[in-house]
Amino acid sequence: MTVPEITTAAAILRAGGLVAMPTETVYGLGADACNEAALRKVFSAKERPFDHPLIVHIAELSQMNDWAREVPPTALRLAEAFWPGPLTLILKKQPHVLDIVTGGQDTIGLRMPRHPVALALLKAFGGGVAAPSANKFTHISPTTAAAVREELADKVDLILDGGDCEVGLESTIVDLTGDVPVILRPGMISAEALTNVIGIKTLVSRQENPIIRVPGMHHLHYAPVTKTLLMEMKDIPVFLQSLQINDLPAAVVTYHQLEGQQIKHIHHVQLSNEAASYAHDLYRTLRELDNQKFKCIIVEAVPASSEWDAIRDRLSKASAG
Repeated sequence: MTVPEITTAAAILRAGGLVAMPTETVYGLGADACNEAALRKVFSAKERPFDHPLIVHIAELSQMNDWAREVPPTALRLAEAFWPGPLTLILKKQPHVLDIVTGGQDTIGLRMPRHPVALALLKAFGGGVAAPSANKFTHISPTTAAAVREELADKVDLILDGGDCEVGLESTIVDLTGDVPVILRPGMISAEALTNVIGIKTLVSRQENPIIRVPGMHHLHYAPVTKTLLMEMKDIPVFLQSLQINDLPAAVVTYHQLEGQQIKHIHHVQLSNEAASYAHDLYRTLRELDNQKFKCIIVEAVPASSEWDAIRDRLSKASAG
């Protein structure tokens, strides 16, 4: 990415335009977090409800106090340990923060992305950039510039191409406004990793509608248009045998070998049995299968261990329809 491209992107943000930027998690649709008109463009482009808050991206730890008040020591320790990186901190907002950013709540989500292009843009811009994933609301988040173009086309003023996203799933969101840290959206930074840094046990919210609304909490999210089913490996061969001609072709995504595949018109994709590699490839795989117009996508349920928490969360929401 060249300096002129970053300079142009920063100028677009200052003028109230939209810039799609790569992060290590997914591509974000960025707008000046202090410009309400620009932020309204984000909601319009994504067809996103206004009560869904936006995460503000910053480039320097010192900017945290520009957006958040009553910043607890735990927030500073986590930021020092994991920023830049795929961790969003929920904190009490400063009074000047626009309601459109927070969904009318008294809290704000802050993150410092790890991708060099995102950091270069944030430093050139000099302020906070609100950047939800650069896709239509509830759709699969984009992990390539091509996927952003497919989703938003001419609704974005500039797409910065930073290659494939390293992580491939959205950030861990942890609420630090209470007595105990609580993960509201799982990501690839686990509760155990957070606990190890701050010395306080971090809980994982199991509520469908937490008191603090955060991105990705809609029951159907990260979802292909194609009907998507989640099932245990032992049930997949039986289900495939039961499919009628009108149900085909179908796609199957597993991390195990698919034994006894004797059915025509079944497309099989085997992903890694290692969580980080699986996460990196998941959205790209689902998007490719969605574009091939299968009648359904069957996904093998992943392990119940904590390192797979974020993946289980995304698959559960992708199959909720």
